[in-house]
Amino acid sequence: MNTFTLPIRLQGMHASPYTRKVLGVLRYRRIPYRFIIGQPGLFADTGHVDTELLPVAKPSLLPTFYQQDEAGNERAFTDSTPILEQLDQSSPGRSVHPTDPALNFINYLLEDYADEWLTRCMFHFRWSHDADIEKAGTLLPLLTSPSLAESMLEGFKADFSQRQISRLFVVGSDKVTAPVIEGSYIRFLQLMDAHLQQHAFLMGARPGSSDFAAFGQLTCLTHFDPTPMALSLEHGPRTYAWTERAEDLCGYEVEEGDWLDSRNLPDSLMALLKEVARTHMPQLLANGKALQAGEKTFETTIDGLPWTQPSFPYQGKCLLWIRERYNKLEGDDQKVVHNILATAGLLPLVKD
Repeated sequence: MNTFTLPIRLQGMHASPYTRKVLGVLRYRRIPYRFIIGQPGLFADTGHVDTELLPVAKPSLLPTFYQQDEAGNERAFTDSTPILEQLDQSSPGRSVHPTDPALNFINYLLEDYADEWLTRCMFHFRWSHDADIEKAGTLLPLLTSPSLAESMLEGFKADFSQRQISRLFVVGSDKVTAPVIEGSYIRFLQLMDAHLQQHAFLMGARPGSSDFAAFGQLTCLTHFDPTPMALSLEHGPRTYAWTERAEDLCGYEVEEGDWLDSRNLPDSLMALLKEVARTHMPQLLANGKALQAGEKTFETTIDGLPWTQPSFPYQGKCLLWIRERYNKLEGDDQKVVHNILATAGLLPLVKD
């Protein structure tokens, strides 16, 4: 059995939304950690930490957490969602997972939306607009090491930027789908702003893992990349401010009763769930069918426009995990979730 030892060790970069997601959780939960800056297996500027002794996960993604097995061997893990759940076992208290099974399912679904759809918005804006490309290409290498030589910086900027731009198709971003992605981001800002007028977090008066998943993506969208930042100030000033606040919630006190009531979700959260049905669900379902048929690409329609992209095995797992969690719900909890999903137009996510 792999176990966490304190301080928890993780490696990542400040420009990684998933790194920011887990750092936000660790701060909020007051769990001691040691953050190693850099890409595992590649260049890292980490003082006297010998990163060559640390294992590299396959695939190598950010952030990478390090654990020890029963024999004392180092193991590397990268998937933030199950890691945050595992932390509940090793470090109880101030959990980001609601105790109500029905609400926890909704929290999981919104976490998946943030991790897998809002990240499309982030990647699209960053590598589709000239000002964003210029800023990211210049600053991302310097976030790894501010002392990077000027000659190396120019070469890295050109190569890295071109490589990222060439991968836009992987997340479905092109000239046809750009209005879909950008429109969905503006709607999210507006819906989030409406929710924040009544509730401190997505999950009520205390944050869930879905809050930190959204926060991670928004650190890029509202606080780094120029184009979506300007849109956030226009369409979601509360969301911009909320992202700033969510950076460090270690001093924010919570109680068990601060969670939303799954039997009476606010209209503002239901509106966000309807947005999940509008954008994230169609591509999840189409991707799942393509994977089952052994097809390398899939096509669907989102907001009346054609959407085409390569089939993505990990998102096939995401759909499977959503359905597994729904099927594990018992009695009234499943009925509550069924009614929520039906109202939001999300039932196809859990029904073959």
